[in-house]
Amino acid sequence: MVRHLVVEDLRVQRIERKSGWRSWTIVWPEGTLHAEADRFLRVHDGSGTQKTYAYYLVDHLRWLERECLAFDTVQLRDLERYMGIVGAEVHMPLGEPWRVGKRPYGRSALSTAASCLKGFYLHQASLGVNVGLGEKLDGTRLPSRVDRRRSFLGHVKSAMPANPLAPKGPHRRHPKMLPDGAREKLLETVNSARDRMVVTWLADGGLRIGELCGLHLVDLHLRENAACGECRAPHLHVCHRPGNPNRAEAKTKHSWRVEHGTVTGGLIKRVSPAMVHSYFEYLTSEYPREAGHGMLLVQLHGACAGQPWAPVGARRMLGRAGKRAELGLVKPHAFRHSFTSAVLDAADGNLLIARDAGGWASAATVDEVYGHVDIHDPAFDSALRAVWGETR
Repeated sequence: MVRHLVVEDLRVQRIERKSGWRSWTIVWPEGTLHAEADRFLRVHDGSGTQKTYAYYLVDHLRWLERECLAFDTVQLRDLERYMGIVGAEVHMPLGEPWRVGKRPYGRSALSTAASCLKGFYLHQASLGVNVGLGEKLDGTRLPSRVDRRRSFLGHVKSAMPANPLAPKGPHRRHPKMLPDGAREKLLETVNSARDRMVVTWLADGGLRIGELCGLHLVDLHLRENAACGECRAPHLHVCHRPGNPNRAEAKTKHSWRVEHGTVTGGLIKRVSPAMVHSYFEYLTSEYPREAGHGMLLVQLHGACAGQPWAPVGARRMLGRAGKRAELGLVKPHAFRHSFTSAVLDAADGNLLIARDAGGWASAATVDEVYGHVDIHDPAFDSALRAVWGETR
């Protein structure tokens, strides 16, 4: 089954396979494949990167069509101009406005777009198209301190890949945390045991919303010394299942399997007593006995009651609850930010503990996002007031 997602000029198209896997490609208005884009996206088939790259690439291809630029005539300066049009800081005339009415890309989006464009044109160069541009994009740089920390015992290559289209300068992200007391206010506001479990599991587990909505009952080992033998304490296994009926997918793709009805592998995350309590409250009071899909979260009302609950439903529930609790718009990922920051503080800045507790791929990512002082910390406040000559 094929569904059109964007109806204008070139468009991204999702292809659903019989196996449950989904692929992404780009097609012309009449429905034929964009051959060059499809060949490039096939390289990333089966990965989350394919969908992301498809949306960034289709925007660039539309711009090429408007500028009447062919793949064999595109120059590095053209790509730099395009990056400037979508939000990067470049010093050159940009030409006519592009993406009118849409916000410029942020820092993270610009980095992703730069990676997508570099990969696409290097792929073209490998096929003999615009080899000169490929050589300019295929640059190197000296390894940085972050590169050395990411490598084993500091041993890295003498040169690292570089991208001339990537945003310049250092960057430290500042995540949006939950307001103080948000968990308690939300638990008082939500209307069901399922929703209380969602708030508790997001707050205590640091789960992504796709991970939570993608859990199956067999993934939960909520007693000590479970049969999997991989963790003595109560825990759960986050398993990447692209065929979930609610389209919830875990971002991490650790290998996992089921042996004699027991799940092993995946991303193992510890479970708090509050998470166990909220689970049994939900299971004994609201979970339908006739549900045959085996997924943890289900819809409670309407014609689809009992069916797996999609991540968009959880997001909307939290958004409504946040407004009722006068917290503003509450997003699921804010729980993850608050969880990781709290673990980092409790572990005295140990990045490895925070990385494993949150399921991050790299401790360097934890350091970049959370490894900075909290400007509301009492010690930070005291130090500033001392400099300002104030006392409290």
